[in-house]
Amino acid sequence: MRDIHGYYLRLALRSVVRTPWISALMVLAIGLGIGACITTLTVYQLLSGDPLPQKSSRIFYPQVDPETSVQVRRDPPDQMDYTSAVDLWKSGRADRQAMIANGSLEILPTGAGRMALDTDSISTTHDFFPMFDVPFQYGGPWSAADDSARAQVAVISRSLNERLFGGANSVGRMLPLTHGAVRIVGVLKHWRPAPLFFEVMGGHYFTSGDTSGYYVHAPQVYLPFFTGMRLDAGNFQWFTCWAMPTETINLEHQPCDWVSLWVQLDTVAKVKAYRRYLVDYSDQQRALGRYTHPANVRLMDLMQWLAFNRVVPGDVRMQAIVAWAFLAICLVNVAGLLLTKLLRRSSEYGVRRALGAPWQAIFAQCLWEALVIGLLGGLLGLLLALAGLWLVRQQPVAYADLARPDLRMLALTVGLSLLTSVAFGLWPAWRASRISPAQQVKST
Repeated sequence: MRDIHGYYLRLALRSVVRTPWISALMVLAIGLGIGACITTLTVYQLLSGDPLPQKSSRIFYPQVDPETSVQVRRDPPDQMDYTSAVDLWKSGRADRQAMIANGSLEILPTGAGRMALDTDSISTTHDFFPMFDVPFQYGGPWSAADDSARAQVAVISRSLNERLFGGANSVGRMLPLTHGAVRIVGVLKHWRPAPLFFEVMGGHYFTSGDTSGYYVHAPQVYLPFFTGMRLDAGNFQWFTCWAMPTETINLEHQPCDWVSLWVQLDTVAKVKAYRRYLVDYSDQQRALGRYTHPANVRLMDLMQWLAFNRVVPGDVRMQAIVAWAFLAICLVNVAGLLLTKLLRRSSEYGVRRALGAPWQAIFAQCLWEALVIGLLGGLLGLLLALAGLWLVRQQPVAYADLARPDLRMLALTVGLSLLTSVAFGLWPAWRASRISPAQQVKST
């Protein structure tokens, strides 16, 4: 059997060499189609993948509706008011829970000639780091006691550590800020979840539908939540108010949503219990007069939250659709070219059939030729995909540097080339093998 297939392979290679122009045209068409598909699918996969695959099904984003406007909302707001977030966090109903507020800090210069540095920050709680499996290069997260004590500590990113301290172990060093200095307790390794899921909130970043900002670099400074409220007062970036606030510096008791809460629930029973707890909490707050509407709550896991907010940039989704359509057009044209090429050799097949070769042998020979052309097209497609990803990395978009080849792309290219080879070769091979020997010989 191996000798037979080796014989068919040699025949296929001779046929490709014998008709170089039409073979090259088919290889080019397949290569262009596969190259475009692999490029867009690689980018799409990077942007729509699971940023926390080892535990995303256990990470949840709870929502409640504290707003006291007259109209009842269909969906609860993306964030919570301070009181609701702190109540749920202190309840300890989840295996882990982390409050998050996004802000910006000014790092003061520490030497002559240096300038102040503005950088993104988040104020959060201890569980943020173990819940999201954040890796550390030096030190570690602050303790749960530091949250309650409002300790003057911070965790910084690797890039900020390299910029300020040349990449050395900076644990124990002081980081001077506008409203006070903090002691560095941890330095992260390179960490850039894609998308930046803990900052995904519909209606903030991108009211125009552009979600590419979810793929920016992670924040540079991490502060204990209550410490950040003091050091970062007035700089919290995202808040929505349902009534006129009396001030926007201290938002604790203002009618505004500005705090996110993430929880980890390790069992199905805990998920059900926590969802029930959200309803009970809303009913309790309504009885106290703080909420005015019936319970309006929601609890989505991480991937459900990303899908709900449609975080994949719209242009990438459209490019993927266009690339598949382009590949289909290429394959239709290749199938026509291959059919023409094979039928022009009907006399050769007729002689083989007259000498006793079964139609299955002719079919196998033609399919091997399609397979060779498909594999050559796949190799060209791989080279074009590498070039395409390089071009994506040159674009001025937030996710550009994520567009890099990997083993999955290589496997996808090989698989797609084999699949397309069979797809576009079946019909021409069948047609060429099923013409009667008498008709084939007569046509000579």
